[in-house]
This record gives sequence, structure tokens and C-alpha cells, in this order.
Amino acid sequence: MGIDFHNEKNKHSYVTRKVDDTWLSAITALIQGRVINKAVDIGTGGGIYAKALADLGIPSITGIDFSEVMLDGAEQYCRLYEQIEFKLGNAYSTGLSSAYTDLVLERALIHHLDNLAACFSEAHRILKPKRMLLVQDRTPEDCLIQGDHHHIRGYLFSLFPHLGEIETKRRYASTTVKAELINAGFHSINEIKLWEIRKTYANKEQLLNDIKSRNGRSILHELSDQRVLQFADHVNQLIQEDGLIVEKDRWTIWAAEK
Repeated sequence: MGIDFHNEKNKHSYVTRKVDDTWLSAITALIQGRVINKAVDIGTGGGIYAKALADLGIPSITGIDFSEVMLDGAEQYCRLYEQIEFKLGNAYSTGLSSAYTDLVLERALIHHLDNLAACFSEAHRILKPKRMLLVQDRTPEDCLIQGDHHHIRGYLFSLFPHLGEIETKRRYASTTVKAELINAGFHSINEIKLWEIRKTYANKEQLLNDIKSRNGRSILHELSDQRVLQFADHVNQLIQEDGLIVEKDRWTIWAAEK
């Protein structure tokens, strides 16, 4: 089934949270000392990471997405940020000129793609010489870490093992990502692991409502409404406390030089 990024009802699915300081700190460390006048966020979705790049002080950001519906939601979400513009395009053909930008971000993008070579080739083309590509996604190993009251995603795969198979099949191994980056002309690849805070909930009810909404959780679109409710009940039983809940996801980030 999967999420339909072109469906109007999913317009605000990826504009319901703010980027956490854990991500901002990790990216700041990776780009430290660089002069970045332009950045491109490919697969920008709701624009929350385009906004985060603006909050880091980058004066010009272009968000690229293949869905007009997502871009409409992103423009509404970032309407107060004059330094951000959004354009229709995709990872294989951004529509931007060669040597256009100082930084390319591809977050939670590559698991939706079946051609890493074309994706990384396009990123290489639009980057200026000696500039950086940041790719953030989950490896199969990142996906299947055991669930706990922080790592809610892990509970999903213990309840529905078939989703674990779907998830790992659409994720790339780190060796594959690095090999394709090198083939596209990148070098000096730095790989880091990040436990990014996804969202903080005042109580368990907020978390359960977020699960039921499927917001920002594309894997839940593989389940029927009944099974999503079943997952929410499963989480309700496993998490006994009803205070503050900090949800985290494990990611891999590859920083590569042109």
C-alpha cells in the first residue's frame, strides 16, 4: 500500500513537528568551518529540514520535491522564511543548474529510490567543487533495533514482523551507499550514527494519538486502520508510565565531498 505523497489528505503529514537540537548539533558539527551561501534540500517533503537549515543561518535554501501537494504544505509551513523557495523536481532531475549550491541535503530520501547512481550523480552535478552532500537514512541494522519507550519504531516490527521485512528491503546497506557515492565522484566520506529525537510528548496519550494519525510515519501506511489501532494498543500496554516520553530514531548520516 504505502503512503501516497500526492494525496491531498497527506499534505500536512510531514509538517507536524520541529527539528530537534540533536539533529541541529550533528549537522553543525559536520559543516563547521564551511562557507554555505546556498543549500538544496532534495525530497524536502513538508519543509521542516529546509527550515532547520535556515535556522542554522544559511541565507538561501531551495527545497525540491516531486509532489505538488507536499510543496504546497511546505510553502505554508515556511511562509515566514523568505530565504526558502520550493521547486517541483526529483532526486534524478532537480531542474537546477550545474555547480548551483554549496550543500545538498538528502534526508529520509534514498529508501524511496531504486537508482542511487542517478540520485548521487545529480547531487554531484548541482554541487560546486569542494562542497558537501549530506545523506541521512536508515540502514537495515538501524531499523531493527529492539523497541523500548524511546525507540517506538522497534515495537512495530516486533508486533508485525512482515513490516520488518518490508522495511529492510527498502533500505540500503552502508557499504552500498558509500560505493555509489564513490562511483558518482564523491570522496572523503564520513559516516556517523545519530539517535535523533523525533518528538517529545507530554504524556502517553499524545504519543498514541500521533501513532493513530500516521503523521510522519510512512511505514504505517502499509497497515490497515484496524492494525494501526492494534499497534497503538500494543504500545499502550508496553509503556507503563504516563509522564514525558521522548521518542528517538536511529539514523546513519553520510557526509561526502565533491
